Amino acid sequence: MGSCGASAPGPRPSGSPDNPGLSGSSGSSGSLLAVSDLHVRYEDNRAVVEALRPSSDEDWLLVAGDVGDHMADVEWALSTLASRFSRVVWVPGNHELWTHPDDPVRSRGVARYEALVRLCRSLGVTTPEDPYPVWRGAGGPAVVVPLFLLYDYSFRRPGVRSAEEALRLADEAGVVATDEFLLRPDPYASVVEWCRARLRLTAARLDALPADLPTVLVSHFPLVREPTEVLRFPDFALWCGTQATADWPVRYRAAAVVYGHLHIPRLIRKQGVPHYEVSLGYPREWSRRADPGHGPRVLPEFSAPSPGGLRPGPGPGESRPGPGFGESRPGPGFGGERPGFGGGRA
Repeated sequence: MGSCGASAPGPRPSGSPDNPGLSGSSGSSGSLLAVSDLHVRYEDNRAVVEALRPSSDEDWLLVAGDVGDHMADVEWALSTLASRFSRVVWVPGNHELWTHPDDPVRSRGVARYEALVRLCRSLGVTTPEDPYPVWRGAGGPAVVVPLFLLYDYSFRRPGVRSAEEALRLADEAGVVATDEFLLRPDPYASVVEWCRARLRLTAARLDALPADLPTVLVSHFPLVREPTEVLRFPDFALWCGTQATADWPVRYRAAAVVYGHLHIPRLIRKQGVPHYEVSLGYPREWSRRADPGHGPRVLPEFSAPSPGGLRPGPGPGESRPGPGFGESRPGPGFGGERPGFGGGRA
């Protein structure tokens, strides 16, 4: 069965002498930046990646998944970014885990994830399988925690008691994620089982972190349900996370949570913790924004990269979208077109 996604083979960066679960390297005078859902199969999005630049040699970039559908696209984007930023931290989105019909790389499930981890390590990119780096720049110190957790269909309609019932109701409403066709959980029997395994593994690592250090939790999927409440198709929340992480931001001392997946860039706060959705999204989405400047969402006390360099972001108390994201109202997100295979792609 291999590592079942728990730890990919290959050389592993050494941990800090004080804590084997932490990386010894750290940022100091740079900025901590975040972006997700680059979807570089689209030429317009590829141009955005080509234009992203740090403002200093010590800037870090958090990439919260959905870089691309094909392994070659993921390699191109991450190698481009890794050549510019002092550190790139990546988590997988659902798109990286797809076995797409026209991708020459045919690996599935855990084997595909492990191949992605090996690729990242060859590029010097930090993954969820590596020691967590400690950021010591603006807003630090904080442990940057890349998370790979998936979903378990627990973001259900009120009163729906089982995943089976929830999926049936979603199907009747015409809402079926492309994941159901392209994301394979091998060797697990289901994505739910894979999700549970990832939750156990990750919680154990988080429990072992120093209690005096805050964290920046980086996930493709939201850690709490509230961000999904604005989806145009509410049933799509089934493919957006798990209720099991609802207490993680507080439990694991998060100074900030970074996520993507929804293509609705914005900031919400829950129990005092800011949750930043940092998606670029598809060209048809960001081209409709008032200011489609492509700047990733900023974290408190941090800056954001943009094609023209860095622009100031909102202050720690502001809840408006960061520069480049334009309007503060929710965008079409996943549901801008009919979801499902061959339709809108989540």
